[in-house]
Amino acid sequence: MTNAYSSRPWLNLYESSLPPGSTLPTDLLSMFRKAVDRNPHAPAIHYFDVSYSYEWLDDQSDALAVWLADHAQLGRGDRLAVILQNVPQFVVATVAAWKLGAVPMPCNPMYKEFELSRLFADGTPKAFICHREHYVIVRASSIGAGYARDTSILTVCPRTLQSRQDDRVLPIPVEVPAGSIDFGSAVSSRAGRHPQPLTIAPSEPALLLYTSGTTGVPKGAVISHRALAFNACAAAVHCAVRPAAGIFALAPLFHITGFDLHMCIAFYTGGSIALIYRFEPQVALDALLERAPTFTVGAITAYIALMNAPAAKPAHFASFDTLYSGGAPIPPSVVEQFAARFNRRIRSGYGMTEVSGASHFAPRDLIPVDPSSGALAVGVPLPGVEAEVRDDSGKPLPVGEAGELVLRGPLVMDGYLNKAEASAEALGDGWMHTGDVAFMDSDGWFYIVDRKKDMISASGYKVWPREVEDILYQHPAVREAAVVGVPDEYRGETVLAFVALIGGSETTAAELIAFCRDRIAAYKAPRCVEILAELPKTVTGKIMRAELRRTAAEGIRNCSVP
Repeated sequence: MTNAYSSRPWLNLYESSLPPGSTLPTDLLSMFRKAVDRNPHAPAIHYFDVSYSYEWLDDQSDALAVWLADHAQLGRGDRLAVILQNVPQFVVATVAAWKLGAVPMPCNPMYKEFELSRLFADGTPKAFICHREHYVIVRASSIGAGYARDTSILTVCPRTLQSRQDDRVLPIPVEVPAGSIDFGSAVSSRAGRHPQPLTIAPSEPALLLYTSGTTGVPKGAVISHRALAFNACAAAVHCAVRPAAGIFALAPLFHITGFDLHMCIAFYTGGSIALIYRFEPQVALDALLERAPTFTVGAITAYIALMNAPAAKPAHFASFDTLYSGGAPIPPSVVEQFAARFNRRIRSGYGMTEVSGASHFAPRDLIPVDPSSGALAVGVPLPGVEAEVRDDSGKPLPVGEAGELVLRGPLVMDGYLNKAEASAEALGDGWMHTGDVAFMDSDGWFYIVDRKKDMISASGYKVWPREVEDILYQHPAVREAAVVGVPDEYRGETVLAFVALIGGSETTAAELIAFCRDRIAAYKAPRCVEILAELPKTVTGKIMRAELRRTAAEGIRNCSVP
């Protein structure tokens, strides 16, 4: 059926495309092997003051694969739980799993026993790799999920493989916990050995990655080699990531952004990734000067933190070809402030775990802003990706009308592990139903209005939180903002805003409410504002609206007169 999206108007905006006759990679193991063959001595990983080559990564992952096959009987289709921050061992473990036909199952190392035990019970990994500091929790979680006490758990010290010992981010070193197996010792014991060579089919799973679970029980997205390889290639081409790119890991590798748009893109381009254990603004700024990266993708909150770091200067960002952000709404005012200070513009993007990373990226620096809502466009679909905006009946909507964004293409997941009903709901008609409300303009730019579930109904009017947030970000004292709806006996819901202020700035709830009322309709303006020192965030930098709703339920202050 012909509709506004069938002609793909966004194709006219492409500035990069695959050369005719190009062959896309179909699995990540062969993509990695090509990088090794291309230049085995090229750097693959930078970790603080030390660099490691593709040859080193190949040898280390070979040895680990042999150990995992010997001690944990890890093989084709089995899952390996990797509960690590951004350390070289994460990359080694991932490649080792692929060499056995196994599936990496990254988990957030900040998770507690209850959270991990749910994932272990659902994902049933055969072996575990975690930091020494996290061993007690991982062991208890595995036992709680029904594992035997002698299940293989390898432990990693974040202070190995570097010598800078940066106390700003690296935890206090601890001894190898009793009952665990030291990662380095396991690899050394199999040095020089190689696993049985195998060929990976494009349809085989390459990653089991759980959604954040902020709205319920986490779901494990099963993502194929084809999907991840396609996304890495398409994103690299669309974003003009240069060969042998220097990629700064602004996002965690255990998140889809870091996994595919940092690590897998590095493999595709034969480039390197700079790791700093976890994000800390000044440590990140130091690494930017030291490593001079050319490409990154990260949460807008990370860019805000870098922008507000007192030592930040244009030289920190001068090496970048492009800077991208996605995963959360980007206030246009933040983009302008960043550009004015550093002479580098942040480009927008959009994606989710279920589409292997990104589905949309802006193809240029100058990005349109919707005049009616003030929303910044999230970009255009990647090459080979189909996108439509549909109404509740599944009918494609005209240009400019908002509805649910649906996606189709090689980048879409296979489904959710052990959740046939949820998989059918998300993928039943062959399209990925994102749950995000969006619209497309006549040129093919897409705009995300908000999550369907976050829409606020105030006195019968629809209020989209991000529109109010964009206004708050225009206030000179506001560093971060989040808007939620809370129950109201008279209006149904009331608009509540949480803000964190720029250091040294002062304002009041009443001033912020008045600021919004001067710029948007009265029913959209917050009636209550809470000023916090920090807004709660996930480790990937997304502001946790669900947590703020719980905070609101405990008591709301600073409300305007009805």
